[in-house]
Amino acid sequence: MSERQRLAKLLRNCSKNGLFDQGLQVHAAVVNMGFGFDLIMNNDLIDMYGKCSRVDLACSVFDRMLERNVVSWTALMCGYLQEGNAKGSLALLCEMGYSGVKPNEFTFSTSLKACGALGIVENGMQIHGMCVKSGFEWVSVVGNATIDMYSKCGRIGMAEQVFKKMPFRNLVSWNAMIAGHTHEGNGRKSLVLFQRMQGQGEVPDEFTFTSTLKACGALGAIRGGTQIHASLITRGFPISIRNIIAGAIVDLYAKCGYLFEAQKVFDQIEQKNVISWSALIQGFAQEGNLLEAMDLFRQLRESVSNVDGFVLSIMMGVFADLALVEQGKQMHCYTLKVPSGLDVSVANSIIDMYLKCGLTEEAERLFSEMQVRNVVSWTVMITGYGKQGLGGKAIHLFNRMQLDGIEPDEVAYLALLSACSHSGLIRESQEYFSRLCNNHQMKPNIEHYACMVDILGRAGRLKEAKNLIENMKLKPNEGIWQTLLSACRVHGNLEIGREVGEILFRMDTDNPVNYVMMSNIYAEAGYWKECERVRKLVKAKGLKKEAGQSWVEINKEIHFFYGGDDTHPLTEKIHEMLKEMERRVKEETGYAYGLRFALHDVEEESKEENLRVHSEKLAIGLALVCDGMEKNGGVIRVFKNLRVCGDCHEFIKGLSKILKKVFVVRDANRFHKFEDGLCSCGDYW
Repeated sequence: MSERQRLAKLLRNCSKNGLFDQGLQVHAAVVNMGFGFDLIMNNDLIDMYGKCSRVDLACSVFDRMLERNVVSWTALMCGYLQEGNAKGSLALLCEMGYSGVKPNEFTFSTSLKACGALGIVENGMQIHGMCVKSGFEWVSVVGNATIDMYSKCGRIGMAEQVFKKMPFRNLVSWNAMIAGHTHEGNGRKSLVLFQRMQGQGEVPDEFTFTSTLKACGALGAIRGGTQIHASLITRGFPISIRNIIAGAIVDLYAKCGYLFEAQKVFDQIEQKNVISWSALIQGFAQEGNLLEAMDLFRQLRESVSNVDGFVLSIMMGVFADLALVEQGKQMHCYTLKVPSGLDVSVANSIIDMYLKCGLTEEAERLFSEMQVRNVVSWTVMITGYGKQGLGGKAIHLFNRMQLDGIEPDEVAYLALLSACSHSGLIRESQEYFSRLCNNHQMKPNIEHYACMVDILGRAGRLKEAKNLIENMKLKPNEGIWQTLLSACRVHGNLEIGREVGEILFRMDTDNPVNYVMMSNIYAEAGYWKECERVRKLVKAKGLKKEAGQSWVEINKEIHFFYGGDDTHPLTEKIHEMLKEMERRVKEETGYAYGLRFALHDVEEESKEENLRVHSEKLAIGLALVCDGMEKNGGVIRVFKNLRVCGDCHEFIKGLSKILKKVFVVRDANRFHKFEDGLCSCGDYW
């Protein structure tokens, strides 16, 4: 072996294992032995520095080269991409074109990955076109990168087209398609592909199993997930030392509520990573076991020198979803003490937490103090304003974002349209929707159309909303029809409601939400036989609606209530308090039970009892029992996982008037601020 070959072998070993210090020594030897301008040696140096995350040194080598070939350019592009600089990688592709060097399959695959990382489908489509013209389209590495690019850019249909046309598929092709469907939330398609690939003789690897486990977790398909876990064990797969797949198994069990199994797998992992820690913490938090979640976070803090931004954002997300303002404030204080607390993603999650807890001023202060803001920062604020019914502020912020040089993405437009919907800003919503439709960089998706249907529905323009669905270029999904059906219920439009209901029943025969909405429409219209027929269908199919749950924080302790809940130790006092409040609200405001919100097939008195034990009323009752009555003024904050019911809404309005108190209720749709007998939603939510 010649000296030149020996040095090249050493450089490739340093590149493979990320040995930066040794690579520097080999570089010095390359120069000393007269190979400083050798093309192949310089290519190996660029590759080594890129893989050791020293793109600056890779650029130095590249700039001094007297001659460059396609490998030189591609190696530097890979270095930029590995460093997270996808824009820099794509800029090199342009420079390479001007230099006269033609790209090869690896250049194209790297560029497609860069487009996927940036989410810029237009650039990806241009590169895809170049691949077709140059004959590289069906080279495996290019085809796989094309599927991955379209998936990451949210064009799963285009990814499927490429996948189906591929003359030869390897394991990477299947993995890219399965991961794409999982990322898009199409878990069932991921699992179908998982079965198909095995039927065609492909043996799944770690990446396949990780994606399918994520799909099972998202679907709540615990049986399928446990089968995959069992398969891994019988194959002798070393789960305890494979962090990525172990984290996916922990995530599966945690998402499905099997926390004992999640903890068991977690304990077996030899070197726990952020994914496994965050999955288990989230799992305990979602099950309401906040003490265990906080204890796990404490263990994580003790096991690593610095908790990274991802975990901090996860914890903030937990506190935001459950509206745990005290814990959120404590975590905010902690982020000020660690380096990762400076991450933009962490600041965004803190702002989100304050907004979801109803503390808009705190969120505004933090937002104004941010040194660096990205599109997510602005979108979080716009979303928060929307939930509070502050549509004007949301529009102002959206315009300010553009003046600051930040271009809105699809999510920012969705947040703005949603804000317009909650504030009834029809003209403004149509203006911004029109802008989105005429945008060359992006097009409205089904969620944007659903927002417009919601806006028109709120205004009672139901036929117009139905026409929009029927004439849009996208295929309507269940969600958009449910939005229209909800509007039909509010406005008592039985004719259109029936049509939409039939469409929904054909689309999904097992979704209890569709049956509940239709039974409510029939009940409110006085069509009891039709209502009973729908309810019998629900019983016959064994369908169950998600249970309503409300919670309230008192003296830094969270109290959860379900409808009809009698497990709280203060249940008797809560009921006495609510009866007294109902008496006063009736006498002083003329409030009468909204009996249409109760079960229709029981006596009137029983209906009143049924309404009294709605979860949001129980939470308010506890807050009043625990010194809430003695404080003049003050704010009582209650949170609910579903939409607040009409009777509770009327009751809380009356309560705010007679007690001279402010009640803030966050439901699944928005915030309701009840003050002096009025609600910020204007009685439409």
